Amino acid sequence: MIEALVPGLLFVTVFSATRDLRTSLTIAVGASVLAVLARVVTRSNPTQAVTGVVGVAICAVFAARSGEARDFYVPGLLTNVGYGSVYLLSTIPFRRFRLPLTAVHVGPGPFPLLGVLLGPLTGEGLSWRRDPRRLRAYQRVTWLWVGLFAVRLVVQLPLYFADAVGALGVARLVMGVPLFATAAWLTWMILRSVPIRPSEPEEPGEPGEPGDRVRLRKG
Repeated sequence: MIEALVPGLLFVTVFSATRDLRTSLTIAVGASVLAVLARVVTRSNPTQAVTGVVGVAICAVFAARSGEARDFYVPGLLTNVGYGSVYLLSTIPFRRFRLPLTAVHVGPGPFPLLGVLLGPLTGEGLSWRRDPRRLRAYQRVTWLWVGLFAVRLVVQLPLYFADAVGALGVARLVMGVPLFATAAWLTWMILRSVPIRPSEPEEPGEPGEPGDRVRLRKG
């Protein structure tokens, strides 16, 4: 959380105090680089910190090329548009279709993205699609994340167009990790209220008994 918050906090603080874009960008990027060095020195996994450097560097490039401090936040706005659109589209029902130039059939939908992402982690794969309660739960949590991305845009876009860099920076911080953590907690609460159904047990019976003959006929 510190690695995610500090570069943005330093950028908006320094720029608000100095109105010096170059210095603000240098300090923000420098803070993210220091996070990587700290990971290396402590021999911990640097993946998250490296990802942070890349993200801050992309934001810095946008702002440096335009000369506008508010453009430091353009990649974040575009990310919310992209994620929100993909999550939204994944909840829309569609008819079964075949992928072009392949024999692979997809559908029918929907395929709420949270289910696709979390299914392998919970061990249920895509079997939740055969459970109406789990399917509805995954649709609800996917819509929850669509709402998160939409709220960010509703609040931050007007601040961007008003060139309110300080307020935009604060909104970005408040609606970043804290809002993400809240959405993740609500996702967990919703999904745990609809337990994964265990696999249906096989019908009883030893070979040669009635139960075994039922299984053979079904097969």
